[in-house]
Amino acid sequence: MKANALTKPRTIFRQHWSCSKMPLSLFFSQFLMYKRTHLFSAACTAIFLFGIGLITLGAVLPSLKEKFQLDEVSAGALFSILPFGILMGSLIFGPISDRFGYKALLILSQLFMVAGFEGIAYAPSLGLLQVCVFLFGMGGGAINGATSALIADTSTYSKGSDLSLLGVFFGLGALSMPFITGLLKGYLSFVEIISAVGMITLLASLSLFLIRFPPPKHVQGFPLTKAVTLLKDSVIILIALFLFFQSSFEGIINNWTTSYLLQHKGIPENQALYALSLYLAGMTVMRFLIGTVFRKVVPHKLLLASLCLILAGCLILLISHSLTGAIFGLILVGAGLGGGFPIMLGYVSNRYADLSGTAFSFVLVVALIGNMLINYLMGWIAHKYGIHHLINVALAELACLGFLFILIRRRLR
Repeated sequence: MKANALTKPRTIFRQHWSCSKMPLSLFFSQFLMYKRTHLFSAACTAIFLFGIGLITLGAVLPSLKEKFQLDEVSAGALFSILPFGILMGSLIFGPISDRFGYKALLILSQLFMVAGFEGIAYAPSLGLLQVCVFLFGMGGGAINGATSALIADTSTYSKGSDLSLLGVFFGLGALSMPFITGLLKGYLSFVEIISAVGMITLLASLSLFLIRFPPPKHVQGFPLTKAVTLLKDSVIILIALFLFFQSSFEGIINNWTTSYLLQHKGIPENQALYALSLYLAGMTVMRFLIGTVFRKVVPHKLLLASLCLILAGCLILLISHSLTGAIFGLILVGAGLGGGFPIMLGYVSNRYADLSGTAFSFVLVVALIGNMLINYLMGWIAHKYGIHHLINVALAELACLGFLFILIRRRLR
């Protein structure tokens, strides 16, 4: 009985193998398919922690100003270090991941984030705090790009849908930090909460040693000549420009909506912040739907619908003066913006599968530059002409997105 029980699975395997005549490489590729769940879980955990970290600095800024006696200028300088760190991480992750693989890069990047969390919590001097903020930004920027490239490389059906699900976890991380601090406020200080998140990030980093990652794409050396051709590819240039305006659109909504609702619409600050959180919720829910319910919908149709949602949301924000209208408009804008990055990065990965990391680096750096430049421009417009021009700037950006979408669609045909 025991012998039969042991040999029966082997017999079934041999029968299945002989009947199906499945090639050996295909069998092992299907067997290793289940490893993708490990990679996806690791990527989602990393991007979730990055989402928490991006919200952390703004939330802890009042405490940091008091601890280090910072004025508004010094506080603004501290804020400016973070995007430069993210820009640096976004610039270097692509060539490193293509040449050496993802494993070491993600481990090191998460350790940089640990240094950032612990530095924000316990740094004894302003100089060390600035270094820790930069390290956090560089690690987070690398994680933001490398996890997207990793998911795109290992996706088998719809890269845009899988990237959308990854984006869900970033949104959950950004939304969870206020909830976590509110829940634990009576038990732990903010410093202790940030330190605990740092320790969780450390554990997540160490867990990557146990996961098998795809091998590097270019073990023999980085193909510099082919990487240069990215700059000559009109489709990649157009996608980078699309993400330039997509990222800056997200940036001005994140950074200026509260002031717009408070100063122009007369909505109290706490209600304006609530409306902004629902904007993030709308983006997160839409990315979840793209990754699940709308998984089989053609990407360009999803993107066209997304642009229409943004237009509807902007028009509601323009004409409405109530909190209900502001919430509805922001939810629509957030939902519309949810598809831009996943769909465009899916296009990039399909076009440069053997150089996806470097291609992602290029378009993400352009996107971050757009975020920084248009946010600066919005600040100048708000100071010179008034915050009520926020929606006008948003509509101008939407027109650029629509025009670039048409050009990209024609080139991809």
